[in-house]
Amino acid sequence: MKLIKNLWLVLSISVLLVVSGCGTKSTASDTAPAASTEVKTVNIGYTGPMSGGAALYGKDVTDGLDMAVEEINAKGININGQKYKINLIKLDDQYMPDKAATNARRLRAEYDTPIIFIPHSGGIFALQQFNETDGFGIMAYTSEPKISKTGNKLTLQLPPPNDLYPHEFSKIVMDRFGKKLALIPTTTQYGKDWSSMIIPAWEKLGGTIVSNNPVDYNKEVDFNTFISKALAANPDVLFIGGPSQPTAKVVKQARQLGFKGGFIVMDQAKLDQMADIVPMTDLEGSVGVCPIANFDTPGTAPFVERYKAKYAGKIPASEQTYNYEHMILLAKGMEKAGNVTDAAKIFEGMKGVMPLSDPSLVHTLYGIGLGGASMTNGAGIVIENGKFNKPFAIKNPLSP
Repeated sequence: MKLIKNLWLVLSISVLLVVSGCGTKSTASDTAPAASTEVKTVNIGYTGPMSGGAALYGKDVTDGLDMAVEEINAKGININGQKYKINLIKLDDQYMPDKAATNARRLRAEYDTPIIFIPHSGGIFALQQFNETDGFGIMAYTSEPKISKTGNKLTLQLPPPNDLYPHEFSKIVMDRFGKKLALIPTTTQYGKDWSSMIIPAWEKLGGTIVSNNPVDYNKEVDFNTFISKALAANPDVLFIGGPSQPTAKVVKQARQLGFKGGFIVMDQAKLDQMADIVPMTDLEGSVGVCPIANFDTPGTAPFVERYKAKYAGKIPASEQTYNYEHMILLAKGMEKAGNVTDAAKIFEGMKGVMPLSDPSLVHTLYGIGLGGASMTNGAGIVIENGKFNKPFAIKNPLSP
């Protein structure tokens, strides 16, 4: 019996040693990698229209941001050896400046967002009243030049300013069609600002303004009355623009009423989107901003194909493209700064990685000008003989 007891004791000790040895091995292999592979999260904010009349516009913007976030998170952001991913917090402001301001305060207070993307000038101006005090940066998707005139040190304007276009666009159509211009702009502040630029640009080139009939592109469904008033002045060129769909309708009805001249199209409307609604023959003689798919930079085709693959064949416009590119810039800026919380340091980081001509981007991002002004060059295009001509560059005076 004593022998049997001794055998049981030896066996029990052996089993305990084996179990203890295995447990020690498992613990060592499980805990060591966990600390080095932990992924932290940085919240980035968005306030913009997600419902109401501008909801589709807001969706275009967030589609570009979402695509960038997905690509960034697949690789991760490396901050001094610590890996981060981006969590994009989206709040609906229905295109209203007061709601945008409320959203920004909430994004900062509840989610500690160091950077907020916003795609409308009214909201941007509202946020600029307190963003420096509250310590967050604004990624401003608007071509309104006044944004960079406020002197705000934590604002970055994404697209080139629209004051690059009036002179170049006017010269092109005036040379081809004649010197008499009639305006049928949208009644929004954006339309008023464009009108205030196109009129002096046209007159400086020796042209004459023969009619000015603003119309609410978001409410009217029949533009014949406004077009008829404009055509009664016998213009050679029409200045038009609002959202793409109603702008295309203005073109169609103008042709139906017998107009044979050219069109200056403000940058809110996209010629490629208009071409999906009306025949290219109706758009003959139109000049506007270059569609993204028509750019001839090395990154254009790959970006367009990636976007089409993600969004069921949809072709990206400026809204998707500039927001995508600047989310990529933001991630690189955080890595350069070694910081994901301090907006001022992140802005310095973004400046530090410019000029940025990444092969995944359509545009070269040259830098951040005074007041956050975009240094990106503009690009226009003309429709002639039923097709898009080659794009022409419009140099931004701030670019190298």
